Amino acid sequence: MNEVSFPGFNLILNVSRYAFQVASVNIYNYAVCIVLGVITALVFARISKNKLEIEFDDILENMIYALIFGVIGARLYYVLFNLNQYISNPLEILNFRDGGLAIYGGLILGSISLCISLKIKKTNILDFFDRIVPYVAIAQAIGRWGNFFNIEAYGIETSSIFRMGILKNGIYSEVHPMFLYESVLNLILFFILIKMQSKRKFKGQVLLGYLIGYSMFRMILESFRIDSLMIFNFRVSQILSIIIFIITIMIYFVLNRKNSAKADN
Repeated sequence: MNEVSFPGFNLILNVSRYAFQVASVNIYNYAVCIVLGVITALVFARISKNKLEIEFDDILENMIYALIFGVIGARLYYVLFNLNQYISNPLEILNFRDGGLAIYGGLILGSISLCISLKIKKTNILDFFDRIVPYVAIAQAIGRWGNFFNIEAYGIETSSIFRMGILKNGIYSEVHPMFLYESVLNLILFFILIKMQSKRKFKGQVLLGYLIGYSMFRMILESFRIDSLMIFNFRVSQILSIIIFIITIMIYFVLNRKNSAKADN
């Protein structure tokens, strides 16, 4: 057990990395949070009103491929920018249970595999993404709590009321709980996207809304993290977020203007 506190709220918690055992194998809370996130996303996708002619069975079938390749992509992305850690012990690359997944890697490879699957099945790609991205956001909101149980993905020291007290290598510090910030922002993004989905004006609008929203708060939050993946002296996820934000917001305004022009004619 590790003690984690939130001094601003007089809250002290005993946190374990392990949820339970199956045949003497420890199941990590990190994995439980990810699974809960996926299940919650699928439940919302199942009960939500479908206005985009994408049935739940199609979502379930295609998302199996996306999840498998998403996890692989998340791991490869993390390993790629931590090569020194794995060169001497390459078998550790397969050790998913201790964490070490990067969401951008998962989104990239998962999306590529999904596009290939949708192309083969002749399903409209933009309609499909517009249908599922709100649930990706809520899955991320829940999955981020895996970082809490692993006591990772935290930020620089702070005196904020939201500060989190942790003990690392025998040293106590009060830091920004970045996992909590991102979890809350993803939850807010989920509600915004659900609203956007119900009033979609053009194909790809909800997808672009997700990319704009997530990249915007991710590039801000990344500035406060102390465990960012780095290339030289640059934060990889922050640079990627800036690029995605600029490109997608430009595309959004162009498509929105075209849609408005059509509506006026």
